[in-house]
Amino acid sequence: MARSKFSLRSRVFFSMILLVVMTSLLILGATFYQYYSQSDDYNQRRLERKETQVKNHLSYILDRDDGFNTIGEKQIDFYNVFESIAQIHRVEYALFSMEGVPYFYSYVKIENMDQDQQFDPKIKQELLLSDRQRIAVQNEQERGRFQSSYSVLFDTQNQPYAILYFPYFEDVSFSTTELNTFLMRLFQIYFFMLLVAIVIAYFISSYMTRPLETIRARIDRTGLLKGNEKIHISNASKEVDSLVNSYNSMLDALEESIAKLARSEREQAWQEMAKQVAHEIKNPLTPMRLTIQSFQQRFDPDDPKINQKVIDFSKIMIEQIDTMSRVATAFSNFATLPKLIIETEDIVEITRLSIDIFEPGVIQYSSSEEQILWDIDRTQWIRIMTNLVQNAIQAVPQERDPKIQVRIQSEATGLRIEIEDNGSGITAENIDKIFQPNFTTKTGGMGLGLAIVKNSIDSLGGSIHYETEQNRGTKFIIQLKK
Repeated sequence: MARSKFSLRSRVFFSMILLVVMTSLLILGATFYQYYSQSDDYNQRRLERKETQVKNHLSYILDRDDGFNTIGEKQIDFYNVFESIAQIHRVEYALFSMEGVPYFYSYVKIENMDQDQQFDPKIKQELLLSDRQRIAVQNEQERGRFQSSYSVLFDTQNQPYAILYFPYFEDVSFSTTELNTFLMRLFQIYFFMLLVAIVIAYFISSYMTRPLETIRARIDRTGLLKGNEKIHISNASKEVDSLVNSYNSMLDALEESIAKLARSEREQAWQEMAKQVAHEIKNPLTPMRLTIQSFQQRFDPDDPKINQKVIDFSKIMIEQIDTMSRVATAFSNFATLPKLIIETEDIVEITRLSIDIFEPGVIQYSSSEEQILWDIDRTQWIRIMTNLVQNAIQAVPQERDPKIQVRIQSEATGLRIEIEDNGSGITAENIDKIFQPNFTTKTGGMGLGLAIVKNSIDSLGGSIHYETEQNRGTKFIIQLKK
């Protein structure tokens, strides 16, 4: 699955929004942490303050009434005093002897006591082993979680005489209301900040990416055949200015390359035209020479058919000379190769004339019909057949007698023309290169023959392909559609 890509503008926008949201969450978390830390610190100090007040009050009463030594005997007499202390300071507490026996408790349910109302020995041992003779614990009961402290009380002689149990219940109703009010106001402020941040992020992201959008649009319009314009952006950042300078430098290099390319293309076009014309003119010369030599060797003035043979020989030579003349005329007029002159011709006869210039006995020619009328360019078809037959002969190794078969088959959909040789075949590495310009396997060839043949057949609305077998030969097949 392809990943969706966000634009730079969207990334900048969402990054700024995310930064604001993350900052808000961090501030909110820090606020909660600070609030609860201050609340715990406040309650801890308040617990110690209340505990100190109760201790001082107990010490004052017991010192005045000589209660340090008689508290165990007169605990009933001191009960009302202990009760009044709880009411004055509005606290709950419990007082135990050093053995863990309760003297007084105003707390409804005293924990850490066994069924005999004895103080838990583990708590007592932990208390006596502590450095300050005081411990604080967290408790969980019906009324909820609360803190409590256990501390040893000392008389004026610094002798322990009792253990004070002091539970502290936090009044969270006010602080909870205050926290909710604070959070509501904080939420309103953050919501307003988020709206402002969205607007600011939108304008900042647009401002930051506007030069890049300009550069992107200009790059999209850049091309070899277009009038390219340089980019000029005022008040651009250092990074954007560097990018603009690089783009403008690239345009200068591109314009120079375009000029060089145009000059090179013109030169190459002339070279290709010269090669193609030279090939088209040179291609018939070899078979013409062979024909003349063969005619010269077989010339017999006493032959009763000598006049007809001279006429046939002249006709073949004139066809090839006319072809070269047209090519030369086209080149001299700075035009392309001869334009197509489509006429209805007997393709069987024209093909025979094309191959008659080659050595007799080499080519076996056959046609499914004696006459097939077809709309073609006579000169172009002669060039096509001459090229293919000559390539077929050249494909046969020297140690092997060439046997070229040319067949024309009329079909329901058109014509099928086959040129088959008994050569070496086409190697695997050359299969995809046969019709490419400038490709040749011959030492002195220019590699334009088959490329010209293919282009010529394409211009007639036909197609050409081949079948090959190593060391058995190659068959070129031309398909002409009706």
